[in-house]
Amino acid sequence: MKKSFQILAVAVLGIAAAACASPAKMAEMAENVKVTCEPEVLEVVAGEIDATVSVTYPDKYFHPKAILEVTPVLLYDGGEAEMKPIYYQGEKVKDNYKAVSSKGQTVREKVHFEYAEGMENARLVLRGKVIARNQRWELPIKKVADGCNTTYMLVEKDGELAYKPDNYQEVLVQTEEGQILYGINSADVSGKELNSQSIKDFQAALDEIKANGRKTLVGTEVVAYASPDGGEKLNTKLSEQRSKTGEKAFDKVTKGKETGETSVKSVGQDWEGFQELVSKSNIEDKDLILRVLSMYSDPAVRESEIKNISEVYTSLKSTVLPELRRARFIANVEYQNYSSEELLALVDENIDVLDEEALLRAASLVKEPAKKAELYKKAIDKYGSDRAQFNLGVALLHSGKVSEAEKAFSKVKEKDAEVENALGVIALNEGDLDAAAKYFKKAGTDEAKANQAVVDILRGEYESAAQALSGKTGFNAALAQILVDNPEAAEKALTCKCPRSNYLRAIIAARRGDAEAVADCLEKAGKVKAFAERAEKDVEFAQYR
Repeated sequence: MKKSFQILAVAVLGIAAAACASPAKMAEMAENVKVTCEPEVLEVVAGEIDATVSVTYPDKYFHPKAILEVTPVLLYDGGEAEMKPIYYQGEKVKDNYKAVSSKGQTVREKVHFEYAEGMENARLVLRGKVIARNQRWELPIKKVADGCNTTYMLVEKDGELAYKPDNYQEVLVQTEEGQILYGINSADVSGKELNSQSIKDFQAALDEIKANGRKTLVGTEVVAYASPDGGEKLNTKLSEQRSKTGEKAFDKVTKGKETGETSVKSVGQDWEGFQELVSKSNIEDKDLILRVLSMYSDPAVRESEIKNISEVYTSLKSTVLPELRRARFIANVEYQNYSSEELLALVDENIDVLDEEALLRAASLVKEPAKKAELYKKAIDKYGSDRAQFNLGVALLHSGKVSEAEKAFSKVKEKDAEVENALGVIALNEGDLDAAAKYFKKAGTDEAKANQAVVDILRGEYESAAQALSGKTGFNAALAQILVDNPEAAEKALTCKCPRSNYLRAIIAARRGDAEAVADCLEKAGKVKAFAERAEKDVEFAQYR
């Protein structure tokens, strides 16, 4: 029995010796070690590279008395990044490292690297050393993964920031007026009224309209009124009679002149005109009259209440009410304002004739950034224009002058949602994503939401970005859909035929395995040198090179 046990013990020792006769054998048997990586292709997310590396040591590989030092290293154009070594120990090593069984075992480790320029064309490897009996044996370098996907870095970070619009009117609606006055309770037109200065001015205005190439007479009106005294029913009838005699008077004073189509209207009691004249007058207690008008809407009540203020009513009878017994002659005119070409010419030839709105429109037409900024400064200096102050900031930002733009926005008096969005774009340009996100949230506009999607992409929150830009078109909308692996939606979002968009189309084609489309889109994108150079290293096209 004892002899049999000794024979068995010798046999077991022999098997153990055969399994791994010495730690040095671990280096020789390294090719039997299997390594996998998740993801298979490394990806940069928010400036960081994270992956899980699985290493499977086969049966009879790991020496019980050996320590294995493993160092993950990312080799790339321009250098290498090295993690701290990870240590494993055999079953008989009395240390605090992760133990690996000699019967075989799979170990998994998280690897992490900070992105550096050049890592697009990278290679993740494991460098290893076997340590035992105060000796070291180098292991062959084990390749884990090739390339780092940096597609998210294509995001357009300029931010959506539009100029505030001008209120420039290409066609101005104008009116020219004259009027005739009537006696109390009368619809008769006196000869004096037909020759009044008001009528002469109206006749001259019709002549000027005809002679002015920028003016077009749209039509004319005769509008008759009665003063708001004497009862509503009576005044309604009186106003109608005045509209008829007013029309005849209009025909006389405009005979031989161009009037276009003329409409005739009876208004009745002229409470609107009454309120306007009272507000402009120096009548004592006019505020009391205006208060009566605001308190009561019934014409009879209004008249009664005003008559109760006897002294005031006496003044009204001699100053205001006679002016409301009238028929107005109105010419409706469209004035053709300066064209775009004229505005641009005036900028150089006679800029001082341009008002605030014309300056803002002219600035929007100018292409040169310096000239655009100059026009906005002119509008700020001359009119104190807050819109021009904001637009100056936009122009400076679009020119890459971030600090100057920030100063311009700080001078905008009305800190509205558009200013909050602008400050967010400033923060985005400066790389302060937290500050940018706060500004965009405060702004809450569609532009701000699109800009927040850029922040989400840079933070690696692709689902949020894709949701925010869902259904929209544009480069970033397409990129967000690519990042969540939705190529169909990405393709729909791309409407531009520019090189930048064609580069995204090439990525979509590559992920679909369409080699022909990849080549075609890269050829179009390659018209811009930067895209041609990127494609040479981009892991998206690794299998097509």
